Amino acid sequence: MSMVGSFEGFQAVSLKQEGGDHPSETDHLSTEEGDPGEDSEAMQISRQTSVTESTLYPNPYHSSYSSRKYFVTRPGTIETAMEDLKSHITKTSGETIQGFWLLTEIDHWNNEKEKIVLITDKTLFICKYDFIMLSCVQLQRIPLGAICRVCLGKFSFPGMSLEKRQGEGLRIYWGRVEEQSLLSRWNPWSTEVPYATFTEHPMKDRSEKLLEICKLSEFTSKLVPAIQNAHKNSTGSGREKELMVLNESILIQTYIGLMSFIGNRNKLGYSLARGTIGF
Repeated sequence: MSMVGSFEGFQAVSLKQEGGDHPSETDHLSTEEGDPGEDSEAMQISRQTSVTESTLYPNPYHSSYSSRKYFVTRPGTIETAMEDLKSHITKTSGETIQGFWLLTEIDHWNNEKEKIVLITDKTLFICKYDFIMLSCVQLQRIPLGAICRVCLGKFSFPGMSLEKRQGEGLRIYWGRVEEQSLLSRWNPWSTEVPYATFTEHPMKDRSEKLLEICKLSEFTSKLVPAIQNAHKNSTGSGREKELMVLNESILIQTYIGLMSFIGNRNKLGYSLARGTIGF
């Protein structure tokens, strides 16, 4: 009797079916009824991860941020340039500015240059303005009475040229191209070229303010009447021919264009923020 009542030496053993490594129903229940806090934390972590991946902002390559490297787009820059040139022209020539435009000039070597163009009653002003230092670097004066031809059209190059340029432009002539010397024609820094070629500024669509002063059509609509009025008011010039306004392709006589390719590709003709390297 004492042996039946004594349980010393026995150990508790869990009963399982043979070959049954499968969990029992109670195991399933214990697993499903686990700590709900752990599941909610795991769901929160997964949600936080997805939210973090979808909010990588700001994107440094977004157009609104990349356009800020142009100093002309920064607040107050274009207004300062307008006031500077207005006061300078009023003091030096006494003329009143009728229009102000921001355009891109394309020289005879296909190099792009950021320019401010102004029209008065008598003169066309082409200004190279430093938007970084906010100062006028160069100011070219062309009498409106000397302008004899205005051409509108797409850009074209010689048949053997390696260069290409899309879009349309405007070319203003105040002399004969045939009279241009060979030295000035092959000199990329020559200032004796008897014409100027313009196209629209690349930042024209960044704001309403820039859109108004970067339109080539608006500039043309103001330029042509101003030239015609200057021809009528000119006295003693002996001019009998009227202004010629032509719709034809604008020829740029360059062939290899390595210099313009490097310059235009890196926007060397514009006032740009270039990091630690400046031009």
